[in-house]
Amino acid sequence: MTTLLTTTSTPAAPPSPARRGKGPSRREGRVGWLFLAPTLVVLALFFVLPIGMALWVSVSDWTGNGSPFSSRVHFVGGDNYAALLTEPGLTQRNFATSIRNNGYFVLFVVPLQTALALFLAMVLNQRRLKGKQFFRTAFYFPTVTSSVAISVVFLFLFSSTGTVNAALKLFGVDGPSWFADPRGVFQIVLNGLGVPKNPAALTSHGFLGLTWWDWLSGPSVAMCSIIVLVVWTTTGGFMLMFYAALQNLPPGIDEAALIDGANGWQRFWRVTLPQLRPTLFLVLTLGLIGTWQVFDQIYVLSRGAPANTTLTPAYLSYSTSFIGKEWGQGSAIAFLLFLVIVVLTLVQRWLLKEKDGKRRSRR
Repeated sequence: MTTLLTTTSTPAAPPSPARRGKGPSRREGRVGWLFLAPTLVVLALFFVLPIGMALWVSVSDWTGNGSPFSSRVHFVGGDNYAALLTEPGLTQRNFATSIRNNGYFVLFVVPLQTALALFLAMVLNQRRLKGKQFFRTAFYFPTVTSSVAISVVFLFLFSSTGTVNAALKLFGVDGPSWFADPRGVFQIVLNGLGVPKNPAALTSHGFLGLTWWDWLSGPSVAMCSIIVLVVWTTTGGFMLMFYAALQNLPPGIDEAALIDGANGWQRFWRVTLPQLRPTLFLVLTLGLIGTWQVFDQIYVLSRGAPANTTLTPAYLSYSTSFIGKEWGQGSAIAFLLFLVIVVLTLVQRWLLKEKDGKRRSRR
């Protein structure tokens, strides 16, 4: 009896952190790492290692022959980057032209595809609309179709004797040679308003080898046809994102605004759109990244022509590396493009955070 009382009064050992629910045990941690190991190995082999090799190539004079780590390859520091950014010449001019072209491409494609995708999703979300299944398939179909196949179709549509020019002729308009016209649309408009070609105030100075008049030329006629193509093919995917978000919105808020007398535009602008803000941010981010990486359409339709007005950094990186055999400069272009995408994405996040702060301060 004495032994029993002594055993009963002994204080119990404190529970381990895992038992108290503060985290997984060591065994559970090892099992977790075991499941993650295949994915980590694949990421290291096919993601981290190629990036490291490309970074080394961008600061070396590798010519594409043999291993980039052989003794014949030398470290050149930032020479490849300097040739693109600080040394006047054809290399810098081509890089600046590609940044200008892609900048206009992003400026037009991202807002157009986002607005059109949101509009189509709002139309599909109407309760009275019949045949939603058909319209969802029809709108999404261009997204799943091969970009190369669609590009070839657009090559026929926008040819000099193609369907687009035939349709314009019905309205008495002579369509241009879409993929052979290097004129910038902004310059065409300015010339139409009476601004002379190559004004001295804008051609006497410039940046990265291009005059300010060149920077303000706008997307070329050839690039406009590619913009139409990309907007048409990417809108369907973003439409599905908006449509899924609209399906999950609680209907009570919209009905309350309707009872309060809000019209259709007020309910969209003040009720629906703020609730779609996370999806809107996702669509804008994906659109921003995808448009800066445009390559397929450029390769199939123009390969940078005419007069480099459809040249983009992604295609310039490819042509410099695989055609010009300047692998160091090609890799440097790729890393500069990566830097541009990261900076613009951070700017976008910062702008949205600023709006959040203002909204909280109003409350």
